Amino acid sequence: MTLKILYAGGDNRWPDYARPLPAAIEAAGLDAEIADDFAPGDVDYIVYAPNNDLTDFSPYTKAKAVLGLWAGVEQIVTNKTLTQPLTRMVDSGLTEGMVEWVTGHVLRHHLGMDAHIVNPDHEWRFSPPPLARHRPVTILGLGELGTACAQALAALNFPVTGWSRSQKRIDGITCLAGEDGLAEALSTAQILVLLLPQTPATENLLNATRLAELPEGAVILNPGRGPLIDDDALLAGLDSGHIGHATLDTFRVEPLPQDHRYWSHPRVTVTPHIASETRAETASEVIAENIRRSEAGEPLLFRVDRTAGY
Repeated sequence: MTLKILYAGGDNRWPDYARPLPAAIEAAGLDAEIADDFAPGDVDYIVYAPNNDLTDFSPYTKAKAVLGLWAGVEQIVTNKTLTQPLTRMVDSGLTEGMVEWVTGHVLRHHLGMDAHIVNPDHEWRFSPPPLARHRPVTILGLGELGTACAQALAALNFPVTGWSRSQKRIDGITCLAGEDGLAEALSTAQILVLLLPQTPATENLLNATRLAELPEGAVILNPGRGPLIDDDALLAGLDSGHIGHATLDTFRVEPLPQDHRYWSHPRVTVTPHIASETRAETASEVIAENIRRSEAGEPLLFRVDRTAGY
């Protein structure tokens, strides 16, 4: 029987998937037809990203799973019409991109590169950085992305502390959990990286109280989710100098409005949500593997826990 796979990943991305997705499906040994328009009752699987018009999943009575193309699922996980199993995207290309962005900006701030790259007065600024082993880094969030970033930074000799909701154990990483663990993780973070999912429990996690727990002059990197940060509290911390710099890639509203203070603040770097991107070639392989698993009666990879929200 030929499977019917509905592509609902946004028209603007279909050209990226038009070749690798069918190729991955074929390589997985699946007989399938892929299109962006089937009768809902005929659809076996939905390949999905939230940037399209599909919001009502109730007509898709035959669908065995909704396979997300994004790492984040906050825009769909509370959809009451979604009764099918939901998976999020974890693929090697996305992970590699995040590791590169995080490692690059941690090194940028550790080495004080901005002072040398932007130096219009040609000042001789002799300020050697410490060695990496003297620069503690904390990562909030030890999922696939957070763990990969923590391991990459530890390999460069940074002392890395990771915090997660539930206790983790990762070789070479100091792993903390819970409210007391969060306070401890923040207290040593000369560089703080936010890689938590967006849930009701993590919204505004980095508020005025928690920002005050960071060391004086701490740097914040947020390639995770914009709502993890209380924006007003962060701006106040930057204005006072308690927070040395914030490099932000994700925001509550995107694109970031032109009149937002982050654009003009001297201690803020804005990057336009480029820290990591789902790569069609590797993402297609994950989608194909999950369909193969479903058809074989095996557990889906990266299935979302609807209760936890990720």
